[in-house]
Parts: sequence; structure tokens; C-alpha cells
Amino acid sequence: MATAREIRRRIRSVRNIRQITRALEAVSASKVRRAQEQVTSTRPYATKARELLASVASLAGGEANHPLLTSREQINNIYILVISSDRGLAGAFNTNVARAAMDYAAEAGKPTAYVTIGKKGRDFIYRRGGRVLADFSGLPPRPALLDTTAATRALIDDFLDGKADEVLLAYTEFISRAAQKPAIVPLLPLATKSLIPERTKDAPQPVYDFEPGPQEILDTLLPRLTELQVYQAVLESLASEHSARMTAMRNATDSASDLITSYTLSYNKARQQGITNELLDISGGAEALAQITGAG
Repeated sequence: MATAREIRRRIRSVRNIRQITRALEAVSASKVRRAQEQVTSTRPYATKARELLASVASLAGGEANHPLLTSREQINNIYILVISSDRGLAGAFNTNVARAAMDYAAEAGKPTAYVTIGKKGRDFIYRRGGRVLADFSGLPPRPALLDTTAATRALIDDFLDGKADEVLLAYTEFISRAAQKPAIVPLLPLATKSLIPERTKDAPQPVYDFEPGPQEILDTLLPRLTELQVYQAVLESLASEHSARMTAMRNATDSASDLITSYTLSYNKARQQGITNELLDISGGAEALAQITGAG
């Protein structure tokens, strides 16, 4: 059994850790509010942009056989863009999305390469033997669209060059502060039918006059939409990261409090045992002295 001094040292250490986890929880709580506001403010724009693109692409019909809209007859190579974080202390946030991407690749049974945003996801894939082509970690705390453009452009170029026949996006969807889930969605080629919400598919479609032409318009719109999808996924993952870290730090704080309670009980028992032993020593010494005095 540990001595009272050792237990007291452990209590001090756990209290220090609890102060750190409580501070990290407060920081994450403030960050998740800003990240949530950013996600909810960009979602309507991203949704309307997808609907507009789907409408324009469907109305263009056979006039616009764009390579970013054309599915390959045979899928030989798959790229997966995995979005995670650069920091840990977020529970299973990084592990879940990276594992979901690798599980998808294993089920697909096709040669798969990964492009990563976030050091934790990159390291997870490296450790499990995945092929990481490029890494775009080190995003600022509040990323802008230009911060994610390089990764998107690299994927578009490789898709157009035939290096990848299908590109997928793996990120963590932000549902609420208490719920986030990994999601894997197609990125390239863009499936225009899946871009239109079910509630609007049967609605009357507007008629457009294309100027200068559908091909030129899609040449501009499609890369922009792809960039927007990646950027929105980064924002979703960022809000999910802060939420997961806030929850993890709260759980760590609660566990530290429970551990302090347990250590305090052990300390009191050890202290009581020490006092009892001292009293027994005093009593034994007094009795021995009395016997010696009586014998003398």
C-alpha cells in the first residue's frame, strides 16, 4: 500500500491535470461556438450552389459533356481526401475518420491513395501502411476558402489527367455539439442528380440562356463547386473537432475529480492507519515501561 506522502503527491498531480483539462474544455467551448456559427452560415450557400450547378448541368444536356461530370467506365484508382486535425486530445475524432476512409478502401478493393488535411489523419494512415500522396496540414485556426484551394486543385488535376478515376471526401459531419459522425461522400466526378434535394427534383425547373455557352460556364462553375465542397467539409470537421475536444476534456476533468476522491479516501485510510500504528507503539511502549518499573 502506498504511503500517505506518495498518495498526497498523486493528489497534487491529478489536481494539476484537472486544471489543465478544465482550461482546455473552456477554450474548446469558446471555439466551437465560432466554428458552429461559421458552419451554419455557409451551409445554405453551399446547398444553393449545388442546386444551381445541378440545374445548369441538366439543362445544358448533351451540349456540355464536361470531364468533371463524366463517370469512368472502369475504376482503376481511387483517391480519398481525408480531413482530420493537427492536434490530439479530441477523443476518437481523428481515429474514426481515418479508419472509416481505410475501411472504405479495403471494401472497394481498388488501389487507393490518400491526400490528407491534418497531421493526425496522415500519421494514422502512415502507420497502417496507406499510401499518402500529399499532405496539406497546417491550416490556420479559422481557414478561408483559399487555404483549402491547393488541395482541391491537386485532386482536380490528377482526376483530369487520369491518375484517379474516382475521388472521395472523408470528413466528420457536424450534427450537434454532442454528435458528430464520419462521412465519406463522392467528390469527383460530380453526380448532378445527387446534388438536387429530393424535395426539389419534381419542381418546375427554370429555363436559362447560356452566354457565352454551357461549356464555358461549367468550366468555371465545376472547379468552384468542388472547392466549395472541400471547404465546407473542412468547416464541418473543424466544428466537430472542437466539440469532440470539449467533450473529451470534460470527461477527463470528471475522471480526474473521481480519481482525486478515490485518492483522498486512500490517503485518509493511510493516515488513519499511521495514527493507529503510532498509538499502538505508544501504548506498547507505556506497557513495557510499566512492566519494567513494576519489576524493579
